[in-house]
Amino acid sequence: MSSPVIGITLDAEEPGGYSKFPWLALRENYPCAVVHAGGLPVLLPHEPEQADRYLDLLDGLIISGGNFDVDPALFGAAARHPTVKTKDRRTAFELALTRGALARDLPILGICGGEQLLHVVLGGTLIQHIPDEVADALAHEQPNPRDEPGHEVAILPGTRLRAIVGADRLAVNSAHHQAAKDEPDGLVVNARAPDGVIEGIEAPGRRFCVGVQWHPEFEISAGDRALLAAFVTAAAG
Repeated sequence: MSSPVIGITLDAEEPGGYSKFPWLALRENYPCAVVHAGGLPVLLPHEPEQADRYLDLLDGLIISGGNFDVDPALFGAAARHPTVKTKDRRTAFELALTRGALARDLPILGICGGEQLLHVVLGGTLIQHIPDEVADALAHEQPNPRDEPGHEVAILPGTRLRAIVGADRLAVNSAHHQAAKDEPDGLVVNARAPDGVIEGIEAPGRRFCVGVQWHPEFEISAGDRALLAAFVTAAAG
């Protein structure tokens, strides 16, 4: 049985560091985690007009994270918080990919910023800066290394995520200043932090449509590995 082909979106950076010219990037543990789960990773450069052609090749889609934000105008916000930083071509590409994947009912896993973009595509809005909107918020941008947990999340009963991880709590890493703000029709919150911040979403009735605010590609828990395995299994089916 052949491995399902899993597309992973890349990040984009301006000249400097790796190259004197603009460059695309992805942490090695994203494709490695897909391989560990039984998938064949394919990395996707930002070509919005080619989104459908990419989707023709894929069995599943991972929308990766990155140090940037979804443009607040995309979810109807009247103002932009000073901390918001956008990458417009990347977001245009990920919007086209995500909408196309949803139309095809292709399995989707949104990770961190990818969860936020998925939430917006499904009709939700975002908290633009957690420290300004959530009283007594946790350190969602954890000070310790990302391959260690920063806090726990409660996995809500009756959700697909709960069935996958088989636990009511999960220790997760945390590297975000934004979060999903609401629970629009057709979408279910499946995880929350102790301060109430939404940490995961899912769309029931689809083959697989899950977003998590943490980074399961670091595989710091059995729950992370189970989530990636369930996603790749759905893509294989």
